Amino acid sequence: MSENTEDLKRSPLHDRHVALGARLVPFAGWEMPVQYEGILREHRAVRESCGVFDISHMGEITVRSTEGTKAAAAYLNHLLTNDASVLKPGQGQYTLMLNERGGVIDDLILYRTRTDGFFLVVNASKLSEDLIWLEQEADSYYTVRIEDHSAGYGALAVQGPKSQAIYEKVAKRLPGSPALPPRNGIIKVVAEGDEDNPTPIRICRTGYTGEDGFEFFCPAAQTPAWFDAFLEAGAVPCGLGARDTLRLEKCYPLNGSDLDGYHTPLEAGLKPFVKMGKDEFLGHDALKVQLTKGLPSKLSAICVTGKAPPPRTGYAVVDPETKEPIGELSSGSLSPSLGTGIGLAYLPLEKSAPGTEVCLDIRGRLFPAVVSKKPFI
Repeated sequence: MSENTEDLKRSPLHDRHVALGARLVPFAGWEMPVQYEGILREHRAVRESCGVFDISHMGEITVRSTEGTKAAAAYLNHLLTNDASVLKPGQGQYTLMLNERGGVIDDLILYRTRTDGFFLVVNASKLSEDLIWLEQEADSYYTVRIEDHSAGYGALAVQGPKSQAIYEKVAKRLPGSPALPPRNGIIKVVAEGDEDNPTPIRICRTGYTGEDGFEFFCPAAQTPAWFDAFLEAGAVPCGLGARDTLRLEKCYPLNGSDLDGYHTPLEAGLKPFVKMGKDEFLGHDALKVQLTKGLPSKLSAICVTGKAPPPRTGYAVVDPETKEPIGELSSGSLSPSLGTGIGLAYLPLEKSAPGTEVCLDIRGRLFPAVVSKKPFI
């Protein structure tokens, strides 16, 4: 929060956020809205109806083969934990990029857009680092072309049980009024004579809230008009505050907090997205050691069991018997749905089973809590 606002990037929707009275904060090098009319209202809108988030800070990268049809998939399988080769054009998957020790550089969504081409959506704070890793691992063997299209795109996340109905209203403004893709799918919307546009509208059926929804990528200059269209159709503008409470209730990890360069995706509970049987990827050997010797820790869900101040990142998790710290919260917040404090923390394996009693050290006082089954709701 100490960043100089003069050094921050601004979304194509900055003027809209100001006009709507949003409270703007520094986030990942950007000035972004944390809330408009309140986190609780925005959280409830997504759980019960539909909200729209500005995610223009996210990065968009394309990877394409320059020779043959399999080079891009083989290259990405060398870098990412999931298996890119199983994707058909129009399909996507959650995956991770690791360092040599098996720690997480970034978690991202990978879409196959054509036989020899992929579209990557990466975290804003990791865009530069991701590009460095992508480019340094692209040698003559893989014959791929990597392009960063982040500056050309604006993006919206439309989330909630009424998101499909709202999309159907807005889709009438799109060429051909295309239907939403299936879960984890992607479609490209191309205007007449616009086939070679490097930033076409792309609609992806994914999200970070646990509700039905989609992500809408469009040329940056068009973003305000599409944002207005979704508001007119009934979506509620939502900020980063609600996005955080929504994802935490579903135990979706946050890169840079719950995911870092020192803990592996196995420790983070992301084993389904790690395909050890495919060609070896960066970090593969470190994960193999953990699978053989056992995990040193596990990202665990923790729920406060009584009245307590809201838990925050960095608060110590304490053994109630020894009064010794056994971990610290990597994420923490009040759950609007449950009305109690929740958080995530890496705990020793023997303390990570659901039902294990723990305490949270909140400003020098211990408050009872319990390790919970994921997700919270």
